[in-house]
Amino acid sequence: MAASERPSWMRQLGIDSLLWRIVLVMALGVVCAQTLGTYLWAHQLRESALTDALIAGKNMAMNAAGTIRFFRDLPSQYRPILIEQLRTMGGTRFFVNVNNAKVPITPLQDNALVDAVSRAVHDNLVSYLPPSQHPEVAFAWPEGLQVSDDGRTVQDMPEAWVEGTLLLGLRPAPVMVIQAEFEKGRWLYLASPMPDPYFLDNSNPLTLDRVALQLVTLVTVLLITVLLVRGLIRPLNRIAAAANAFRNDSVPDLLPEEGSTELRRTASAFNAMQARIQGYLMDRERLFLDISHGLKTPIMRLKLRAELLDDENLREALNEDLDDLDVMVKTALKSLKDTDIYENLAPVRLDLLLARLVKNPIVPGAPIQLTAQPMSVWAKPLALERAFHNLIDNAILYGERADISLRQQGPLAIVLIRDFGPGIALKDVDRVFSPHTRLKHGQTKNRGGTGLGLGIARSTIQNSNGTLNLSNHAQGGLMVTITLDLYPPM
Repeated sequence: MAASERPSWMRQLGIDSLLWRIVLVMALGVVCAQTLGTYLWAHQLRESALTDALIAGKNMAMNAAGTIRFFRDLPSQYRPILIEQLRTMGGTRFFVNVNNAKVPITPLQDNALVDAVSRAVHDNLVSYLPPSQHPEVAFAWPEGLQVSDDGRTVQDMPEAWVEGTLLLGLRPAPVMVIQAEFEKGRWLYLASPMPDPYFLDNSNPLTLDRVALQLVTLVTVLLITVLLVRGLIRPLNRIAAAANAFRNDSVPDLLPEEGSTELRRTASAFNAMQARIQGYLMDRERLFLDISHGLKTPIMRLKLRAELLDDENLREALNEDLDDLDVMVKTALKSLKDTDIYENLAPVRLDLLLARLVKNPIVPGAPIQLTAQPMSVWAKPLALERAFHNLIDNAILYGERADISLRQQGPLAIVLIRDFGPGIALKDVDRVFSPHTRLKHGQTKNRGGTGLGLGIARSTIQNSNGTLNLSNHAQGGLMVTITLDLYPPM
């Protein structure tokens, strides 16, 4: 894909390379896998936590209901004694207190697991207790938790009373508080953490430490991918550099055949291809030079013999044909040299190149108007200069004057060259790029032309990853449109 055809967002994000595309694919793959796996794991963990919490809540409701019934049936004079024994000697998982009114509690809010367990405990208590008793269930944090109707909190109680039931040594845990009016004006207060005090941890699986572990995994995979891919694409970069540096007038540097089996096979094939191409190019150039030089002697011999002819008209006609043949040989040789410019792509200040060319037109004093924005393009410098030289010369020779504009369009530089001649018929637009094709207007204006300029110019532009198109201007004349990649790429 040419640089002009690549999506601009790839270049803007810096992922216009094999390395970063593979890294992006790996990152997306790992993130998707982690997201799906984490979702499934979190869903299963939440469901398991809910099931376990509901079972534990049901057991606690059963114990609480038994405690409420026991205190309801216990004579009132024995209740303080039993509470004192429970606080000092233990014997129940609940912190127990009897109050004259319901104690206000600040419950935990916006937690689906807490709400589900609270409803389950309440519903079970309702099923275990008489209809006249209406238990209330809530979860609260032990910090500042009120335990009596006179305003005393957990922190106001002796440590021996609450350390085994409400206050956990490691870190605070939510406390379930059950209050029920077991007789008129008497409220039994029961408070205890769940059997798994930290059951709420499983309600939010995506804790900071777990997310950090996922990020560490992602970064590790990406680092390994970068190191691996860089090692894999390094031979490809060497092949690209060798291809760009290849010239037919020098001995090519052989690529080292190392690495994996596929890379060694690729390097070997490239070396063989490079040698074959060099041989083909050298054979072609040698053949062309031999033919052109070989024809010079017969042409000169025929010219000398033509001078010996007595018929003047025949002699002039023969000399004219020989001159045409000589021009064809010379232009064919020039065509070979113009199209075989072995250069690497490099940044070229296109506005300065055009300004330099319009200063010395093929016809001195020819009217040329240039409008150009400062910009650089990615092209072969010498070949690009010859191509624009041919195009501007054509505009002057066949269109009398030229208007040239250079502007930017997204990631491309657009050059428009308009002449003021008769234009080209639509049926001839593609044909004019063929070698030695000359239209009637061109033959009239320039008898010395060879019909090679447009073909060479288009080939040169294409070798610089650009395009060249012809069209007729709406107000007359031919319009040549050239596009080239900007440098630096956008």
